[in-house]
Amino acid sequence: MLEFAQETKAQLVRWMIHLRREPFNIAFNLLNPVILLIFMGGAFQGLAQGSVGGDYRTYLLPGILALTAFGNSMAGGIPLLFDKENGSLLRLMSTPISRASILVGRFLAVNINTTLQCVIILGLGFIFGVRIAAGLGGVLALLVIGLLLGFGVTVISLILAFVLKNHGDFFAIIGISALPATFLSSAFVPLDSLPLWMRLIAWVNPMTYMIDAMRSLILSGWDLPLLVRMAIVLLVFDGAMFWLGGRVLRRHLA
Repeated sequence: MLEFAQETKAQLVRWMIHLRREPFNIAFNLLNPVILLIFMGGAFQGLAQGSVGGDYRTYLLPGILALTAFGNSMAGGIPLLFDKENGSLLRLMSTPISRASILVGRFLAVNINTTLQCVIILGLGFIFGVRIAAGLGGVLALLVIGLLLGFGVTVISLILAFVLKNHGDFFAIIGISALPATFLSSAFVPLDSLPLWMRLIAWVNPMTYMIDAMRSLILSGWDLPLLVRMAIVLLVFDGAMFWLGGRVLRRHLA
């Protein structure tokens, strides 16, 4: 167990060094959320004020946090796919290191990065006047909720890293998943404002429950029934993804 922890730590340190050396990646991943917060939040302030009942940037912030968590987690497997393409992953797997530590190290690095990006988004929101009704505890809860979504999505990304043959397919999947998943939720407008077919999809979209819980923390404070419902949905989602990941990745790591 100690040996596995040391191997996982080594993989985590490797990825954190990689992240520090490529700050452009963080900036690029934050580009869409920042554009939405600054420009969409400002442009639709007047139009949306009646439907959301207040400042639109405050209303929009949970959706941007969800998009940040989803997008960063979904891209988490790309470096592993690059390693697979250039042969370095195969060389690493041929060493005595535990193969599971490769996955766990990457999993931890992705979710640390997701948390850092969510902190940056919250900081930008504060600059634009967003205040968290639930206080400092609410800020911590927002980060935990972001991780609850990030855990399951990261597992999906790791599965894709081993299943897909090239990074072009991976980028295509990210391109057609992040924004649609966000739009088919309560990220930008209340569910009642969506057409029926979009509402039906939003009701089974885990991001909807995440965003609603975050929005409650930001706008009104602690709503325990809503938070419990969100936790149940996201934990079921995470559990299903971990189960699927265990079955798929076990075959590829054998």
